Amino acid sequence: MGALSPPWPATLLPLPTGNMLLCLSPAWLTKVPAPGQPGEAALLVSKAVSFHPGGLTFLDDFVPPRRATYFLAGLGLGPGRGREAAELARDLTCPTGASAELARLLEDRLLTRRLLARQGDVSVPATLAFTYKPPALLRGGDASPGLRLVELNGKEGQETLVKEEVGAFLHSEALGDALQVAMKLSGWRWRGRQAMRLYPRAELGPVVDTVLALLEKLEEEESVLVEAVCPPAQLPFPGSPLPGPELALRICAVVCRTQGDRPLLSKVVCSVGRGDRPLRHQSSLPRTLEAALAQCGLGEASQVAVVRQRVKAAAEAALAAVLTLEAGLSAEQRGGRQVRTDFLGVDFALTVAGRALTPVALELNGGLCLEACGALEGLWAAPRPGLAAEEAAAAPLVETMLRRSARCLMEGKQLLLLGAGGVSKKFVWEAARDYGLKLHLVDSDPNHFASQLVQTFIHFNITEHQRDEENARVLAELVRARGLQLDGCFSYWDDCLVLTSLLCQELGLPCNPPAAMHLAKQKSRTQLHLLCHHGPPWPAPSLYAVPCCPLESEADVDRAVRQVPLPGVMKLEFGAGAVGVRLVEDASQCHEHFSRIARDLQGEADHPGIGLGWGNAMLLMEFIEGTEHDVDLVLFGGRLLAAFVSDNGPTRLPGFTETAACMPTGLAPEQEAQLVQAAFRCCLGCGLLDGVFNVELKLTRAGPRLIEINPRMGGFYLRDWILELYGVDLLLAAAMVACGLRPALPAHPRARGHLVGVMCLVSQHLQVLSSTASRETLQALHDQGLLRLNLLEETLVPGEYEEPYCSVACAGPSPAEARLRLLGLCQGLGIDGPHYPVAYFLSHFK
Repeated sequence: MGALSPPWPATLLPLPTGNMLLCLSPAWLTKVPAPGQPGEAALLVSKAVSFHPGGLTFLDDFVPPRRATYFLAGLGLGPGRGREAAELARDLTCPTGASAELARLLEDRLLTRRLLARQGDVSVPATLAFTYKPPALLRGGDASPGLRLVELNGKEGQETLVKEEVGAFLHSEALGDALQVAMKLSGWRWRGRQAMRLYPRAELGPVVDTVLALLEKLEEEESVLVEAVCPPAQLPFPGSPLPGPELALRICAVVCRTQGDRPLLSKVVCSVGRGDRPLRHQSSLPRTLEAALAQCGLGEASQVAVVRQRVKAAAEAALAAVLTLEAGLSAEQRGGRQVRTDFLGVDFALTVAGRALTPVALELNGGLCLEACGALEGLWAAPRPGLAAEEAAAAPLVETMLRRSARCLMEGKQLLLLGAGGVSKKFVWEAARDYGLKLHLVDSDPNHFASQLVQTFIHFNITEHQRDEENARVLAELVRARGLQLDGCFSYWDDCLVLTSLLCQELGLPCNPPAAMHLAKQKSRTQLHLLCHHGPPWPAPSLYAVPCCPLESEADVDRAVRQVPLPGVMKLEFGAGAVGVRLVEDASQCHEHFSRIARDLQGEADHPGIGLGWGNAMLLMEFIEGTEHDVDLVLFGGRLLAAFVSDNGPTRLPGFTETAACMPTGLAPEQEAQLVQAAFRCCLGCGLLDGVFNVELKLTRAGPRLIEINPRMGGFYLRDWILELYGVDLLLAAAMVACGLRPALPAHPRARGHLVGVMCLVSQHLQVLSSTASRETLQALHDQGLLRLNLLEETLVPGEYEEPYCSVACAGPSPAEARLRLLGLCQGLGIDGPHYPVAYFLSHFK
């Protein structure tokens, strides 16, 4: 994202179409009262700069004006356009990234210093503060180490108190090795309007006189600060020391609020200058942390990594402290119900504390650090051979803008949902409440727990799939009779996908064609259709399809054995959860397995939820050697918006129940791209153009091969993992597509760590799941952050045709660390054992 520096605060607004617009004047924006929301206003855009691929920009007029779904303004607290922007930001219905009220809090250096001093992971300079009628947020509370706050009952006659306090402060151990102290006024009025005054620590008289002089300028809720000047770190320079004055380092970090209100360090820039002069923004050249430390004499990569990690921890802790403060504020104190701090700049000095290089937080800011990052990124604006530009510092901020914008768009949307699912889909009801979705549910079970969690519940038998077309017409009439004004209709339950597309067609709602859903639902039809799909475009879907043969009767088995090379895989045509899937090596095993399935799994009652309402027809397909992978896709209008690749561990042959998984993939980038391309081409080849799809593939030595397409959101743990690692919610994306809205997703999402998980099966773990790894124990470990638990079944009932009971996973900064944590956990809980060798299942992820 480019940065503009107009002579007044600029404004960025995502809009309902996903556009990012730049408004250079408050006159281009209008606030209008929001119906049904007293005291709040919608923000309309009549003119803006729009951005297009290839670096093109246009100045657009919008008639009629367009509604903003997110607002981020450059705020000013004094007279002028900054104040106008601040007024525009107040009490909006759309999410807002800043307000004058929050800016005033951040501009109060004493308030933020106290906030950070209480945060255990952030070092701040020792500070003495004299405050006159402090704000409510500064009154009371526990004292903070190194921060002394003196409340004054007046501004005059304070000479004795000031002299005693300053004398004690200058001689206190809290100042450490500091040789100087700095004095400044604290309060939003003084930001950028005063010169910092430096004095030697030994000069009590001048410090006291300066404090008394500054006290005369105080107004209510303002303070005079005396703080230690952190001595620059003496970095070891190889060989002879550099000639000239001692160098000091100022570190500037941008940290953004991401999914789940978690802080994430985005970028670090530095400035280097003389150690005897204050370093300020816009008066020194920006550099990378590596370049700045090398300039000061520290070039060892491991030591630089340690400094970066400490800056990261402190910056993220600073934003966490601000978010905690905000959570306790009222909407009025924040400047509106939708106001949140979405990014923060943190300035650090690098000093030595306890013989360790330590970043010390000097101040927080709302835009200066981001501006410094933009200046550094400007160095790479002209492409150079062999150099890859780093990701922009604002990238996580833009992701947050788009995420909050999507929530704004979807709040209050009326959605019809077919099929409630089981315990593994409990997250749907929590997410719907969080997003403000109005769900209307159709399900066969009148006593389903979700029937009490939705706006409307329609009891209807959705398992008779031979009658889907008739049932779609009946359901459409029921919807009309109830007067439901729907924005969309969708399903994440395998059994209901074809019925959902037929119902959407009846109601005139966005959907994939029923023919495409039929094609994807029946596994042999998927493969045989794609085998004939030779393109264009190239690479054609036929490159990924696998030979197979449908089996409807015993007589079909002999014909299939002659057509499909063995060994092969037999599975249910409409099955789910790998139930009934088996490796067969010869004709006798084919006949045996076909007869077993025909006997044991005849209808829905024999194993609910795996597709037996469609019948128990089977297919035989060629067995493909290779590693197994899931690709979860988001498509809109036939365009690929996002793809997430995960790796699966080896299955326990002759069955194919999943054992283990890892995300993000450990494959080389080219192999990952091949899998994404294969999944995308196979979906398009079946006519699936809009929605969230889960595609199972194997990566062979000859490239990707398709196992099957699940034309719905990925099951088991996938939605949870993708949300945790990438901040993208597949459920919200599916709901948006169902409403005809294009989800605005990051083009190249960055994983924020690694997850490695293993499945627990009742047949293998009944004893431990009833004792050392009970549901209560696993939930407690999940709540403590020691593992991620995804419960997939409600009860511990063993059976021949089983699905996994739960998934347990561990996170780590690397796959190796996550894998070791998980292995240790499984050994401790008893999940690992001779008959369920977790180390082997995780061996693919090395």
